[in-house]
Amino acid sequence: MLFYCVSGCATVDQGQPPDIPMPSKIVDVNNKLITTVAPVNTVPVQLDQIALSMQQAIVAIEDERFYQHRGIDFRGLARAAYQNLRSGDIVQGGSTITQQLAKNLYLGPERTLGRKIKELYYTIQLERTYTKKEILNMYLNRVYFGQGAYGVEAAARTYFDKSAKDLTLGESAMLAGLPRAPSYYAPTTNLKGAKERQKIVLKRMLQLGMISEEAMKEALAEHIEPQAKTEALQQAPYFVAEIIKYFKNKYPNGMEMLYSSGLTIQTTLDLAMQKSAERALEQGLGKVNQEINGALVAIDPKNGYIKAMVGGRSWQKSQYNRTLAKMQPGSAFKPFLYTAAIDSGYTAASIVFCEPVTYRQAGAEPYTPKDHKVGYHYRPFILKQALAISDNVVAVRLADMIGPDVIIRYAKAMGIESPLRPYLSLALGTSEVTPLEMAVAFGPLANQGIRCKPLYIVKVTDSSGRVLEEHRPQLAKVIDEKVAYIVTDMLKAAVQPGGTAAQLSWMVSRPVAGKTGTTEDYTNAWFVGYSPDLVASVYVGYDDKKKKVGLTGGDIAAPIWGQFIEEALKGTRVVDFEVPTGVVREEVCTADGLKASALSSGTMSAYFIQGTEPKIPCFGDVWWKKPADSGEGPRDLIYNPTSPVPDEHPYRPQWPWLQEER
Repeated sequence: MLFYCVSGCATVDQGQPPDIPMPSKIVDVNNKLITTVAPVNTVPVQLDQIALSMQQAIVAIEDERFYQHRGIDFRGLARAAYQNLRSGDIVQGGSTITQQLAKNLYLGPERTLGRKIKELYYTIQLERTYTKKEILNMYLNRVYFGQGAYGVEAAARTYFDKSAKDLTLGESAMLAGLPRAPSYYAPTTNLKGAKERQKIVLKRMLQLGMISEEAMKEALAEHIEPQAKTEALQQAPYFVAEIIKYFKNKYPNGMEMLYSSGLTIQTTLDLAMQKSAERALEQGLGKVNQEINGALVAIDPKNGYIKAMVGGRSWQKSQYNRTLAKMQPGSAFKPFLYTAAIDSGYTAASIVFCEPVTYRQAGAEPYTPKDHKVGYHYRPFILKQALAISDNVVAVRLADMIGPDVIIRYAKAMGIESPLRPYLSLALGTSEVTPLEMAVAFGPLANQGIRCKPLYIVKVTDSSGRVLEEHRPQLAKVIDEKVAYIVTDMLKAAVQPGGTAAQLSWMVSRPVAGKTGTTEDYTNAWFVGYSPDLVASVYVGYDDKKKKVGLTGGDIAAPIWGQFIEEALKGTRVVDFEVPTGVVREEVCTADGLKASALSSGTMSAYFIQGTEPKIPCFGDVWWKKPADSGEGPRDLIYNPTSPVPDEHPYRPQWPWLQEER
């Protein structure tokens, strides 16, 4: 059995020390390299370039009999077994420095009897081939100290911005305590734990006669300020950070796997789309100022693949991923309300009046919704037109008719996971959600009612090509395809002349649908939209919420979205949303929702579930009378002459009828 286990083992060559473990590769969905996850600042140094205190500290805490044993410390193994039995847990290891070096150089992370036997074989070979100083030197150049630092020189530079030869006793003891659990004891994230571990190392050095009690006291009193260095991720940094976080959370030795196991991680990202997203966001925000920030995330609605993720303007300035941050979406939330309404029996031509209404609320002030700028239109709207111009009063009245709990049920089914507050104002997006959630939840509208769980990773293989993980799309039918198409047609009107994002009608050369969002006092701006092949969510806002964007979603977020979609899908086949069986098109009167006729003053095409389309023709809109004191004038739907026109802005449309009704 011993022959079987060690057969195939590499020989230990004194003239050619083993290489540093293989770093992992993160590639995109097309197997294009995104980045290599490798140790940072890996700088091999000679033993005389490492502070003596560091050499002593690592020996004291990791292998106090290092200079006495021949690679395997049987006394140390017995002591560790005794301590573990006393505590009922594994509190002490018996591996020597040579054993740890053998494992790091030649073996993978698996725990099997065969691997242990190979470890012992390599340990003996290392001891026969190298001197103790050479073994210690190799160990100190290869041991993992956390934060991507392999080797003591890298660790010294990463945590203390100095060379290993300049380490103090206190710093040496702190670094020596890291290999046992680098993530937990990292002084940049857990200084208290690092200091407790440092004290254990110093006490052990004192017991072994390596330092005096006075030196220990000075080291403990030493003021140490570790620094955290941001890893320079060149491509798709916010997305790559999520991949790294996934491995850290899933595997106990996740970072060690990434840095040394030679994994190939095929992700869902599309590098070309990612670059288009980064360019669109930066160019769009750059037309405002340098302080404003934002996010863009795009998903394939057919399989849930995250194709692009831009969490902010600059990774180096801020690692805060805004695609995963919760913020009020404003009117971008309205499609969930309208989906619930259509599925509950309302149609695109159902009539709701925009007029003053007040709702009593238990334990709160009465709630009186108003429309952006105009206050009230004092006229009826068909639902399709109300959604296109984003009428708030109609949305709240509709929410009252179907109930906030119903809206929540549909939003959750479609992909929203954040808590939603069951108030009428929910229809106007007053509960916080993330841009990623919004992209996921718009997916069923683009994909015939089918929701896809968002995916970051397609497959993970090890250095030998063995598949460790494979992730397949997780699909669920959450709304009827006829309902999804009708709402999509309603949202198409929002990106056409007369809608809140009308400029997209000439920016994007393919069928798309979407919804703007602008929160109270212009604090945040959103646009979430989709084609049959791609859903994208754009958020714009300041990290300091006291500052206001001062622009609507149509002004700033929609153009960013339009530029991205046009670039990302360039060269792909132009397709329209497929009309499902059982859906019919009808021209309707916008004043009463009846079938359009020669007497209709305004018409709009709309889609209906077969049998629900209007049959009675419109007899003209003379039957309703607009109040003379509305104060809005004859063109109240498209422009409010009593409100001052805002200052010119590079993104604000110069045509008054394109101003957004939030």
